[in-house]
Amino acid sequence: MTWFNKQSRLVQLLLLLIPGVNWVTEIVVRWSTWLKKGGLLRLIICVLVTIPSGVAFGLLDFVWVLLFKKLFLQ
Repeated sequence: MTWFNKQSRLVQLLLLLIPGVNWVTEIVVRWSTWLKKGGLLRLIICVLVTIPSGVAFGLLDFVWVLLFKKLFLQ
């Protein structure tokens, strides 16, 4: 999560825009956050991101980062 937040807004948006890359980015960011902070909601989001619906989360996060400068439910 720290690595993702240190990137420029353009790089963050590009990582979330490219379909295969956004899925990998979502998995790495979400699971690393859950390992550090824990929590049931974070675990549920991690599981949802890991299965193929992760691409939908990536697109949702793209819009969320564009509007609010952070990931959805993060």
